[in-house]
Amino acid sequence: MDNNKAKPLVALTFDDGPNTTVTTQVLDVLEKYGVIGSFFLIGDNINEESAASVKRAHKMGCEICNHSRTHQDMTKLSAEEIKEEIKYVSDRIEEITGYRPKFFRPPYICVNDTMYDSIDMPFICGLGCDDWVPEVTADTRVEKMLSGIKDGTLVLLHDMPGNTATVEAIDRVIPKLLDEGYEFVTVSRMFEAKGIEVKNDRQLHTFC
Repeated sequence: MDNNKAKPLVALTFDDGPNTTVTTQVLDVLEKYGVIGSFFLIGDNINEESAASVKRAHKMGCEICNHSRTHQDMTKLSAEEIKEEIKYVSDRIEEITGYRPKFFRPPYICVNDTMYDSIDMPFICGLGCDDWVPEVTADTRVEKMLSGIKDGTLVLLHDMPGNTATVEAIDRVIPKLLDEGYEFVTVSRMFEAKGIEVKNDRQLHTFC
């Protein structure tokens, strides 16, 4: 690759943590290759034990983001209930890391106008590989990622308990992308690099 040419960028993002098992394994893989990712946390999964994974991720340079407190369909909630869901998670993340999250991923990628009006953060989607489905093999997850990733892709993955096939998949995908010259960045860095203003622009971002 021409060293004068900007590297293609990719952002790995992980939903449904934190926990002391798969979140830790994901961090082990990221650390193995010296890359970073972004973690979208469920508030009710944050406890004294799992907070250690959040602290570790933050110290590694990963970004910590908001995925609601209870992971329910928020289109069925009132504006006040939505605000309470978001505030709880943002407060907990700030307690652990010292920083408030900048980005939100809606549970089930369900959105409506009440959510857009009530949540003052960009809404992040991503290139999925069906890695929340137990029957989807690590091979298939690898194939879906490698066939879909391009410069500016936000990849939607899950570090929920038991999801070891995703741990295996990223352990295979990361070195391939590094060999292709990709740089792994956080969601914030992706927006910055692509010149996109960080705001709630009433859309779901999958590519930057």
